[in-house]
Amino acid sequence: MNPQPFVDRVFARLNPNPSDFKFEHWNHSGRPTDEGFGIQPVADVDPEKLVAAVLDVDHYVGNIDHVTECRMIADDRYDGTTQKRFYQKLTIPMLGSVHHELVLADLGERDGFRVVACDVLRSETDALSAKAGFRSDYNSGAWLVKPGVVGYALSSAPKRDDVGFLKWQALTKGANAAASTVVKGAVSGMVTFSKSRG
Repeated sequence: MNPQPFVDRVFARLNPNPSDFKFEHWNHSGRPTDEGFGIQPVADVDPEKLVAAVLDVDHYVGNIDHVTECRMIADDRYDGTTQKRFYQKLTIPMLGSVHHELVLADLGERDGFRVVACDVLRSETDALSAKAGFRSDYNSGAWLVKPGVVGYALSSAPKRDDVGFLKWQALTKGANAAASTVVKGAVSGMVTFSKSRG
């Protein structure tokens, strides 16, 4: 697990002071889906509260859209506070469920932003049952937050053998088309979750 190269690609395209929602996407290494990054002004965001919400994986269900299962997994490789291994299942309307195991890490501060990023655990995800949902081939995410600004980046695709042709098209080409809306919704959802935690 190493989200740093993904985070570096996001920072290379960063507009640190957007006046409204901005979204960029780019292809990396010929993958079937683009990497995408959205950033927007959020006047009353508390960076530390938002980081705490991102790290609170045990309470995503009911607070983050489409997350139907999410729980931390104890693992001596990670401290359980600033680094967390977790299982997550998301249900995508009309397409079914995707699941994976990830590691989420608080990367501290960079260029004025607090950064939290995640990356897929390859062997652990491959060991999951395809009957319970298609598995992620790759899945990286990054949250960037500073006073007045929140950004979210995402790169994901299913394992090709886990889905049929039409579902593959919807989850790759379709995902590229919907990415801006998905990222904007994720930012709004996490901000709301961070405020609800008190």
